[in-house]
Amino acid sequence: MPSASEVVSIIKTHRITHVRLYDADSHMLKALADSGIEVTVGVTNEEVLGIGESASAAAAWVSKNVASYVPSTNITAIAVGSEVLTSIPHAAPILVTAMNNLHKALVASNLNFQVKVSSPQSLDIIPEPFPPSTAAFNSSPNSTVYQLLQFLNNTNSYFMLNAYPYYGYTNGNGIFPIDYALFKPLPSVKQIVDPNTLFHYNSMFDAMVDATYYSMDALNFSGIPIVVTETGWPWQGGPNEPDATVENAGTFINYLIRRVSNDSGPPSRPNIPINTYIYELFNEDKRRGPVSEKNWGVLYTNGTAVFPLSLSGSSQIMGNVTTVFCVAKDDASEDKLQDGLNWACGQGQANCSVIQSGQPCYLPNNIKNHASYAYNDYYQRMHTVGATCDFDGTATITTNDPSYRSCIFTGSSNSSAREGLLPPGAFGPVSPLGESMKLLVSKVRYVISAACLLIILL
Repeated sequence: MPSASEVVSIIKTHRITHVRLYDADSHMLKALADSGIEVTVGVTNEEVLGIGESASAAAAWVSKNVASYVPSTNITAIAVGSEVLTSIPHAAPILVTAMNNLHKALVASNLNFQVKVSSPQSLDIIPEPFPPSTAAFNSSPNSTVYQLLQFLNNTNSYFMLNAYPYYGYTNGNGIFPIDYALFKPLPSVKQIVDPNTLFHYNSMFDAMVDATYYSMDALNFSGIPIVVTETGWPWQGGPNEPDATVENAGTFINYLIRRVSNDSGPPSRPNIPINTYIYELFNEDKRRGPVSEKNWGVLYTNGTAVFPLSLSGSSQIMGNVTTVFCVAKDDASEDKLQDGLNWACGQGQANCSVIQSGQPCYLPNNIKNHASYAYNDYYQRMHTVGATCDFDGTATITTNDPSYRSCIFTGSSNSSAREGLLPPGAFGPVSPLGESMKLLVSKVRYVISAACLLIILL
C-alpha cells in the first residue's frame, strides 16, 4: 500500500472530494488535513459493543478520532460498524445505543451539526427487494431497524445502504439480465416494471435504492434520505465467477457515474439524488474468500486506473498509460462482422469516412479491417458512457495499436496526426451529458451535488 500522504496525493490527482474510511486511521486523518476532502470515519465492528455499553467510551472515541482532527480534517460523518444487523447480529440490540452515545459525545463537543452518525446496512435486511413497492424490512415495529430509523429521523441523518447489483445478479439464478445489473439500456420487451406502481426500472441499482425507500415507508419513515455507502463490481474472479471482468467493472462504474451525476433519484423519489460511494479505491489482495473478493479496486497502488475511468461523466479518461483498442476477432464470421460494421457506421455513429474508397483506411479492402476500424472508433468515443467492445461476440480488446501507414486508429498516440483532416460531424454525437461535461480532467470536480464518491479501505 502507498503511504497515507501518497494515498491523499492520488485522491487529489483524481479530483476525488469525498472518501470513506473503514476505521479512523490516524495516519490517514493527519494526511487529509487541510485538503478540504470530506471524510466519513468508521467505528469498526469490534468497537461497536464497547461504545454501546459505555457512554464514556463513546466520548473518548469521539475525542480521539474526530474532535482532535477537526476542523483541519473535514470529518462529516461517522459510520457505525459495517452491516452490523447481518454480519454480527449479536451486536444488533446495542447498535442504536452506540449511535446515541456517539451523537451525545458530538453534542458535547459542539460537533453534532457538522458530523452525522449512521450505520451502513446490507440490502440483505430486506428479504424480498423486488418488486420495490412491496419491499419491507425483516423486522417488527419495536425492532432494531425501527429504532435505527427513529434515530436517523431525530438527528436529521441519512440511511447508509450497501447496494451491490453484482450480487443481485450473480445470486439471482438468471431472473434478471446482466445488462440490467450493469446499467446498460434494455430493449422494450425486457424492461423491468414494478407491477404495482408501473414504474420502469432501468437499473438494478435504482430498484435496490427504491426497495429501501419503500421499506422505510412501511415503518412510517418517509423523510430520511439514502446514501449508498458501497457499490461496485469486481474486475477479476475465479473460474466459477465469469461475470467478474475488467470490461464489466468498467461498464458498471462508468454507467454508475453517469447515472448518479444527473442528480435524480429512483422512480419513487425522483427529486432526491443518490449520493454514492464506489467500493473501493485499491484491491485487497489478502482478503479471504473467492478471487472476486480481492479485486474491487478501481485504482492500482501507483494511482493508475484498472480500467478507463470517466470522472463525473467527463469525456476525458483517466487510466493506464497503455491504450486499449477494440478490434474484430480473427475467427469472427464475415456475416456477423458485416452486421457489426453496419451497426457501428449507422446507429453507432462511428466515423466510417476513412474506410471509404480512396481514404487512408480503405486498404486492405476486407470486412475484418473495416470492421476493426469502425468498432474501435465507436468504442473509443463511447466507452466512457458504458459502451462495450463486444459486437455480438465479434470484437475483442487489445493493447496492440492496429494503426498502419497513414491509417491511424482512434486512441493511438498518433491520433493527433489526422486532426483536421475529417469533415465536420465525423466525430459522432455530442455527449448525452451536454457540452458542460466536456471538461479537462484538471478542471473536473469528482463530486457535484450528487456524485460518485470513492471509498478507501485501509
